Amino acid sequence: MNRRQLLNGGLYGVAAITLWRSGAGNAAASYPFSLSDAEWRKRLSPLAYNVLRKHATERPFTSPLDKEHRDGIFSCAGCGQRLFRSATKFDSGTGWPSFWAPLPKAVGTSRDFKLGYPRTEVHCARCGGHLGHVFDDGPRPTGKRYCMNGAALSFAPA
Repeated sequence: MNRRQLLNGGLYGVAAITLWRSGAGNAAASYPFSLSDAEWRKRLSPLAYNVLRKHATERPFTSPLDKEHRDGIFSCAGCGQRLFRSATKFDSGTGWPSFWAPLPKAVGTSRDFKLGYPRTEVHCARCGGHLGHVFDDGPRPTGKRYCMNGAALSFAPA
C-alpha cells in the first residue's frame, strides 16, 4: 500500500498513517544483546536508561563527553559496543558529542517522526539503544553529523 492509497482510505487511512508515523505496527527488531526492562534499569543510570531505552534526549551542554578530546574509543553505555573513534569527533557547537562517521557496522538507523517531521535516528547495532540522530550538515569527508547523547556513550582513552 502506498501513501496515496492510505490517504484515500478515509478514517482507515488516518489510522494507518498514525500507526505508520508512530512506528507502531512495525515488528520489533531483535539485537544480538538484549536484556529485560528490569535488567536495563538495574544496569543503567536513570538518565542513560531514559536515553537508551526510552529515546529521550539529554539537555545540551550537560555531558562531559562533549568536551572529551583525548585519543580513544566511544562505546555504547548499554552494551559496550564500540561506536566511534575519537579521530572522527568534532565540535559541532550543539552541546552534544558529534562525530562525522561511526565505526563499520557499529550503528543502525531508522526514521523518527517524534517532532512531527522526519529525522534519522541512530541506534546501537548490538543492543538497539537510542544514541541520537544523524544530520547532513557535518564536516568533510562524509558531510554527516552524528549528534549523540553523551549519556548513551562511554569513553575509553587509548
